[in-house]
Amino acid sequence: MIPLKLEIEGLYSYKEKQVVDFTQLTAAGLFGIFGAVGSGKSSILEAILLALYGSTERLSDRGEKNSMLNLQSEAVKIIFEFRSGKNNAHTYRSLYSAKRNPKKFEEVKPAEHTFYQWEEAVWTPIDKSAEEILGMKKEHFKQTVIIPQGKFREFIDLTPGPRADMMKELFGLERFDLAAKTGSLLRTTKDEKIRLETQLAGLEDVNEATLSSKKSQAQQLALEVEHKREALKLQGQLVKSQEGLQGKYHELQGFLKEWKLLEEKKPAIQEKKTIWKEFLKAKTYLKPVWEQIQEKKLDLEKAKVSAENCRRFRETYMQELQELEEEEQQLRKKAELKPEREAKIRDLRKVIDIQVITEEVNAANAITDKLLPTIAQEKEELQKLTDQLKELEQQLEELPMVDTNALADWKSQATSLQRMEEQLLKLNVEQQKLIQIINNLKASIATINQQVPPSEASFLSWMETQKKSIPALEAQKEKLIQKAGLAAHIHLLHDGEPCPLCGSLEHPQALEGEPSEEIQAITQSMEQAQKGMERIRSLQETVKQEEIRLEGQLQQQSSLASNIQQIKEEQAGVWEKLNAQGIASLENLNHAIQQAEQTSISKTALEKNIKAKRQAWDQLQKRVIEQEEKLRAAQQALIALQSKQQAKREEIQDIAFCQAFFEKTPASIVVTIQKVQKDIDETASLLEGKVKVIQDTKTKQATNLSSLQHQEEAIVATSSRIEQLEQEFKQLMVTHGFESEEQLIALFHHSLDADKVDAEIRQFEDRSLLVNSKIKELEAEEGVVNFSQEGFESLKQQVQVHKEAFDALTKDFTLLDKEIITLEKQLQEKTQLLQVFSQVENRESNLKELEKLFKGSGFVKYVSSIYLKELCNTANIRFMKLTKNSLSLEIDDNNTFWVVDYLNGGKRRLLKTLSGGQTFQASLCLALALAEKVKALNQADQSFFFLDEGFGALDKNSLRAVFETLKSLRHENRIVGIISHVEELQQEIGVYAKVELDTEKGSVVGYSY
Repeated sequence: MIPLKLEIEGLYSYKEKQVVDFTQLTAAGLFGIFGAVGSGKSSILEAILLALYGSTERLSDRGEKNSMLNLQSEAVKIIFEFRSGKNNAHTYRSLYSAKRNPKKFEEVKPAEHTFYQWEEAVWTPIDKSAEEILGMKKEHFKQTVIIPQGKFREFIDLTPGPRADMMKELFGLERFDLAAKTGSLLRTTKDEKIRLETQLAGLEDVNEATLSSKKSQAQQLALEVEHKREALKLQGQLVKSQEGLQGKYHELQGFLKEWKLLEEKKPAIQEKKTIWKEFLKAKTYLKPVWEQIQEKKLDLEKAKVSAENCRRFRETYMQELQELEEEEQQLRKKAELKPEREAKIRDLRKVIDIQVITEEVNAANAITDKLLPTIAQEKEELQKLTDQLKELEQQLEELPMVDTNALADWKSQATSLQRMEEQLLKLNVEQQKLIQIINNLKASIATINQQVPPSEASFLSWMETQKKSIPALEAQKEKLIQKAGLAAHIHLLHDGEPCPLCGSLEHPQALEGEPSEEIQAITQSMEQAQKGMERIRSLQETVKQEEIRLEGQLQQQSSLASNIQQIKEEQAGVWEKLNAQGIASLENLNHAIQQAEQTSISKTALEKNIKAKRQAWDQLQKRVIEQEEKLRAAQQALIALQSKQQAKREEIQDIAFCQAFFEKTPASIVVTIQKVQKDIDETASLLEGKVKVIQDTKTKQATNLSSLQHQEEAIVATSSRIEQLEQEFKQLMVTHGFESEEQLIALFHHSLDADKVDAEIRQFEDRSLLVNSKIKELEAEEGVVNFSQEGFESLKQQVQVHKEAFDALTKDFTLLDKEIITLEKQLQEKTQLLQVFSQVENRESNLKELEKLFKGSGFVKYVSSIYLKELCNTANIRFMKLTKNSLSLEIDDNNTFWVVDYLNGGKRRLLKTLSGGQTFQASLCLALALAEKVKALNQADQSFFFLDEGFGALDKNSLRAVFETLKSLRHENRIVGIISHVEELQQEIGVYAKVELDTEKGSVVGYSY
């Protein structure tokens, strides 16, 4: 992860929006963020954590967000842009914002937290978390990328279990946790083994001997089947021949039965044939003439009815035409009055126009009457404003000029002097506190040094004296132990008997009693000596820590004194400028500022008043001009309307007729006009319609007369034609042998289907010829007439018996063949199963061994320990340089950190025994090594590391060594950021951001470039 830009607003001491541009900072490789204590340096890291993970290091996620917001801000907003991913190829933006509840100051609404990715020149929202983007949790991020205050040595202080879990999550070692997968594979393999054993148990009786026996039986059955098949084939041919004769015999019997039926139907067919011939003759020769007679009679009846109707309509049309012509004469007289009536309508419309113009004239008079007094009043007000403006401008000219630049400088200098006084007061308080702390530290060191015995020059000589007393006590204890061993054999010494040790027969000075009390006393003395050494070591370490603290406080005191001197010099510079302007005290300065501000306020008020009066004068002047233009327009319109009114009155033709309408309303006149116009239009329309109706009626009358003449002529012609057709019909009856007309009419109406009857007769005759021919043909064929059904049935039964025997034999052969095929498949399957079973047994054995290895995450712990050892080796490259090859780090089998002390024979001791500065060095080296591994894991060409801890605990030499180490990281393409208030670092680092706490703006970020 490489930071690009951070925007902070409303977080902790950041009241106003501040932008931290990391582009030039990270380009330097090593940069710093410096500022006084409480200026807001560490809040930058808090903002990054908040933007990425939605929570800070100082406050919990719930219940404490109120304290996170600046007390003078209503919301917090953080925008963080950074690069991440493989080779840091992708650019992301995180937006975090939260607002206070406007009704409840202490309550903060739920925050909005969104990530964006720069794609195709736009920020696109993405549904990812910081863990997915960066590939690590917040806790690991704080131990490898950004290390806040108080968290620097957290990795060292972790117990082996959580440390291994961290390595597992950080480097993805869960891929080595193969216990579950191995167990699953082992269970699957066991299940497979059981399945194979079950299958092999079912194939236990399958072998080569059984297969050979079955094949021999199959060969014998095959010969028998072939013999039976030949015999059955011959019998089948005989049955097939008899089946053919049986079919022809049955066919002959069928034709004989059909011939008998045909002979029975023959008389009825002959009768139908006779009726069919008579029907055809009547239909062909007489029916067409009879149908014409019927049609003509129908036409004659229709003509008579039509003629009668025409005679009746002739009288009706004559009467209707007479009435229509009378109505037409009346309408035509009324229509002739149209021009006179239209002229009156035009006069009435002019009356309406005159009334409208009269109303407009009245309105124009009203406007002029209203505008004249208004214009006079506004001109009077305009003159008053003019006089007031002249008076105000005179007052403005009389006011003295104010130098705004000088006033701004005075205000700035007054603020600076006040700020410097407050800073001096604050620094003096801090200086007094530091003096008290320094005195306390000196007193504490003196008190501890007083505990050194007067005979000893220092803690070191005291320690050496204490060390020397222990070997003497150990020698005394050894002698007493030997003496105690000899005393245990005193009861074996008897005069005249040899000593078990020296062989002497005499024992003049035998030991008396066991020296156990003396041994116990010496042991207590040794323990007291050891405790004394521990106490000396503890006192020595305490003095060392107090001296380090004293040195730090002295440095801080020097820094405070320097700051106080700098502020006093700034004060002197400000007063030098003020004295040159004749201002000798802060009271004079405030009075000058107050007087200048009062003059400026008065001038501003006058200018504002003049501007307001000027605007009012301009608006009033504009309004007067507009009112005068309206008055002129109204007067001109009045003249034009009066002229137009007179012209309209002169255009009226019948003034006497219109005189009565001048008193009426335009609406009532319009109603009158509409009524007259409607009557004119209706008269014209009715006249036109009446003329058209008369024309249509005359046309219908002519058509009716023509139709009457036509119908009378048709009656005569049709009657003559009927007589001719009746003579022709009688002649045809005689010609074709018909005596009765009723007989013919019955034939005409007969339902006989001639085509169907003809087809039936032909079909009967054709079928009779075919059946007779087939009977003769079958009787002539040999064996058909003498066929025996009983003999044929007996032959079929014999064939069926032979077929059943053949089918049974074939079935036995088929079953045996299938059994042989099954045995061959089972034998092949058994061979394959035995091979697979052997492989599964080997796999089961191997998986059991692997299960033992992977059980209890053993393999993960093993790999984790490898990573930790490699991490330790990488850290030692820097740690040994920092400690001048006197110390190195080591990890044991339990993943516990140890320190190898080369100044004490290379012996090991716990990492917790290191001093504060040494612990910082070890933590720094481990953190750098861990960050380096994360960089390699992410396949990034650059990595970023931010440190906010520990430099105040280092002496100058250690600080120099650490700084050289950090500078060397630039050659490894590593970016390191440092947050500190230590001045030595600020002097060494050329590129840095400076955070200052402004009383009004809050924390303000500046840069060294």
